[in-house]
Amino acid sequence: MTGSLRSKWWVLFALTFGLLAVGLDMTVLNVALPTLAVDMQASTGQLQWILDSYNLVLAAMLLPAGMLGDRYGRKKLLLFALVLFGAASAACAYSGTPAMMIGMRSLLGLGAAFLVPLSMSVLPVMFTGAERTKAMIIWASANMLGIPLGPILGGWLLKHYSWGSVFLLNLPLIAVALIAVTLLMPESRSAVRPRLDIPGVLASSLGLTGVTYGVIRAGEHGWGNPGTLGTLIVGALILTAFILWQRRTKHPLIELSLFRSPSFTWGTILATSVSFAMFGLLFVMPQYFQAVNGADALGTGLRLLPMIGGLLVGAKAAQALLPRLGAKYTAAGGFAFMTAGLVVGTATGLDTGYGFAALWITVAGLGLGFVLPTAMDSALGELSAERSGVGSALIMAMRQVGGAVGVALLGAALNSTYRGNLALGGLDSQTADTIKQSVSAGAAAARQTGSETLLAAVRSAFVHGMDTMLWICGGIAAVSFLLALLFLPRQAVRKEADAPSAELI
Repeated sequence: MTGSLRSKWWVLFALTFGLLAVGLDMTVLNVALPTLAVDMQASTGQLQWILDSYNLVLAAMLLPAGMLGDRYGRKKLLLFALVLFGAASAACAYSGTPAMMIGMRSLLGLGAAFLVPLSMSVLPVMFTGAERTKAMIIWASANMLGIPLGPILGGWLLKHYSWGSVFLLNLPLIAVALIAVTLLMPESRSAVRPRLDIPGVLASSLGLTGVTYGVIRAGEHGWGNPGTLGTLIVGALILTAFILWQRRTKHPLIELSLFRSPSFTWGTILATSVSFAMFGLLFVMPQYFQAVNGADALGTGLRLLPMIGGLLVGAKAAQALLPRLGAKYTAAGGFAFMTAGLVVGTATGLDTGYGFAALWITVAGLGLGFVLPTAMDSALGELSAERSGVGSALIMAMRQVGGAVGVALLGAALNSTYRGNLALGGLDSQTADTIKQSVSAGAAAARQTGSETLLAAVRSAFVHGMDTMLWICGGIAAVSFLLALLFLPRQAVRKEADAPSAELI
């Protein structure tokens, strides 16, 4: 066992490659959608499903994936996830129809559903104390980095190669992770094999799918749509039944007792709230750079680099400050940076230069780097090696749903303000409806009319909507700052010493 654990940092390094592939896949496809629409003759609805099928399967399978890892072995299922993710990536690259692409994206989501929580669940098994905190910061940084890197790499690849290259990019990353995990990582599983909670698996999967799909529908059809409301209500009712079942069954899928711990509860809540704000920022800024500043896909990605730089500096600083300040003050400091950056960002105007935007997204990125690894490490400190798989999956499931809800709610606020600030008098109804759809569609329609005044009005309306969205994100960060100070323990309770050791093979 000792010989295997000497290689633990190499194992973590290898897992970061798999996490980068997952993060990249969440955003790299966005820049390829216009090309897919032409090459595959895909409709708008099909394009939406190409994106959403990944998120739906990911949400549905997170909790079962964690439980299966605890029961049958985390290394075994990690290898399965890596192989599946690589094979599905290759199949996506050579898909010839929208239906095949949707199916392969679903398999990618299944691979990610195992890869993300199980890669996190091995941290309490391989690392303890301060080493585990450092490992968590590396893990969280890799988990975040792929998301803003996606548009950069995707834009460059589309400029030089075919759209399939955005998926083939995953293969070398997955190959490195496969080799290292196979050779260096010890197998681990719960010493007390958890029984399969079949009703819990079905209820959690159906409930998370219902809520996630309802949020996706809300982004397309609005929150008042009957289908949206029905799906959300059914999903929420199933999740309620799932929680009630977990309280009664002798072999629950998740340990609700974890929520008695302030470190786990508030670490998970704060990790979810920072995901809410992060995905909102990544949703609005590419649109601003493209529709207002006129950048292409590659230029948009490059303009996000300051946020990545701030994130890396913040994560490194958090690693140094955690032993001195503890989780409470490190996380609160991160939320203070986020609040400051987002509030300053609301001053962005139609004629604001890129330097101003680069400044405030750097500060916001710095806050992200402080908060996310700190909050997740605080929650992870409550997980024994016995149940690290399903516990990690629970943290990721809450983050996944929080991110989806964040994008939908913030997108609705953005669109409402955008449409409310449009002056479309004198335009025919078809052109007006097109402009109302989104700023990208509005800018394209304004260029077709040849009216610089209309184009400026569309851009101005979007900036107003972006400012509203940033105020909301800033408010969430400010509330999270207070919650961190009030409820997050200064030091997380470590479970390594008093919990039974998981089996290492």
